[in-house]
Amino acid sequence: MNLNSVKSVYFIGAGGIGMSALIRYFLANGKQVAGYDRTPSELTNKLISEGAEIHYEDDVTLIPDSFQNSANTLVVYTPAIPDSHSELNYFRANGYNLLKRSQVLGLITDQLKGLCIAGTHGKTTTSSMLAHILKQSHLDCNAFLGGILKNYDSNLLLSSVSDLVVVEADEFDRSFHWLHPYMAVITAVDPDHLDIYGTAEAYYESFEKFISLIRPNGVLLINKKVSLELDLQENVKVYTYSAEKEGDFHAENIRIGNGTVFFDFVTPETVIKDIELGVPVKVNIENSVAAMAIAMLNGATPEEVRNAIKTFAGAHRRFEVHLKRKDVVLIDDYAHHPAELKASIESVRALYKGRHITGIFQPHLYSRTRDFAADFAASLSLLDELILLDIYPAREEPIPGVSSDIIFDKVTVDNKRMIKKGELLDLISKEIQQLDVVLMLGAGDIDRMVEPVKEILERK
Repeated sequence: MNLNSVKSVYFIGAGGIGMSALIRYFLANGKQVAGYDRTPSELTNKLISEGAEIHYEDDVTLIPDSFQNSANTLVVYTPAIPDSHSELNYFRANGYNLLKRSQVLGLITDQLKGLCIAGTHGKTTTSSMLAHILKQSHLDCNAFLGGILKNYDSNLLLSSVSDLVVVEADEFDRSFHWLHPYMAVITAVDPDHLDIYGTAEAYYESFEKFISLIRPNGVLLINKKVSLELDLQENVKVYTYSAEKEGDFHAENIRIGNGTVFFDFVTPETVIKDIELGVPVKVNIENSVAAMAIAMLNGATPEEVRNAIKTFAGAHRRFEVHLKRKDVVLIDDYAHHPAELKASIESVRALYKGRHITGIFQPHLYSRTRDFAADFAASLSLLDELILLDIYPAREEPIPGVSSDIIFDKVTVDNKRMIKKGELLDLISKEIQQLDVVLMLGAGDIDRMVEPVKEILERK
């Protein structure tokens, strides 16, 4: 499909973080943009202020007149939209061009050098770090990110001079198979989305397929802990990386304390001493090693890398510190997989040694809760105190016998409670004096509770 011939672009699921980057791209290119989302949010409000028309009812009469010409209107939808959606069916029945978000991203990036970051976790932070390094270097870049990069208050970066494009490569619904990377990073392959894949083996095979799509003469950078069968095209170079003392790119001489993280960055060619993380948490050592490696493989200089990592402010909802006082700390993190929870909690433990850590976790999806209940419980048992909320269903209908109870019963922490989300603020108000380090976790709508919780904690 020739995107240049498109005059209007309509988005079904406009408020998704990946969709919003495409909305901003088409607005920047002078297209008319409208769409539907289920609920208003801070992000949809921003998109409206930037020029998009967005409504919140599934109603074909709300589709603007300028989107009624099927010949020059593209419809972009997310796989999370149900087949019963009336607007989606209207466009299908009337001969519109319909593409998934991942297909459109593939079309946009095919003519550029894609630096594609894939993995169960770490991909948003790693891709955001890489985009920031390149943007601050002599190279510049474009970027389609899965989080709002705080340095730029956007998930879309554009360049008129660079042919590099940083892409967060999403494995959900095998979306990343529409990409053709110039360079690719695999951060982790802990099985997830088993409602889509069915088995762990199918999940691994999907990543192996993605790796096979790397262009000839490209690069694969793979975490040393990841084991996959590699079927590579001609002359694809393979490098490994890790957080500590293994891999072609790795960290050494790590120093964590007093709210800072320093380490030496080791590459096949050189050692860059005393790298300082702008977002100083343990898990970001590994993420930054991958980002710096890809940046240097594209020609970023050691000094550009050093300065950019120090000034990296992070992505919203990725280990975001909202309150930092001697008597109380509030951190919000998007972690929603057991391995992510473990990494997040251990990072907080390293940063705030000896402090009492209270975790507030909202499980995301019935299927994920069912598939990984024991693993979730093991990770949450690393806390000093747990407040467990009810499941955020997202795209799913309830599954009989699946609730937060199946996690709660397996958690070994003595101080644990399970409550409804609507009861959280009352609980925080009653126990404000006992709270020390508060870590809010989950990929659902728990982020909407962060500001009210912060306001209560500030009264401590």
